[in-house]
Amino acid sequence: MAELNKILHVEDEGDIREIANMALELIGGFQVAQAELGSVALDIVEDFAPDLLLCDVQMPGMTGPETIAAIRAIPGYETIPAIFMTAKVGESDKGDLIGPHELGLIAKPFDPTTLATQIRAMWDEGLANAA
Repeated sequence: MAELNKILHVEDEGDIREIANMALELIGGFQVAQAELGSVALDIVEDFAPDLLLCDVQMPGMTGPETIAAIRAIPGYETIPAIFMTAKVGESDKGDLIGPHELGLIAKPFDPTTLATQIRAMWDEGLANAA
């Protein structure tokens, strides 16, 4: 993994997208593209070329895990790192979601002032584990 600059955020709730966008761009300094549905994420992922996927778990249409699997089926994105955001953070849920390329799980509601720091810490830990 290289430096983290670009995040594709997939979230169906408009207010959460807006808060996360401010937290990631204004506080975190990231370039962010957002999609309200998994199908929209599939339409924009190649043009945006994100370093990381930040994806809600429960969404209409494609779920977060289905969205990430579909993106990873695109050549060049097979191992793109992902972080899930969810209101359900039980240990059993966590075990079902976290695979070899998932960096972690962020609970909703999240703290906008620390979201970018959380993501950077997960990214850095993923870099350390990959080395």
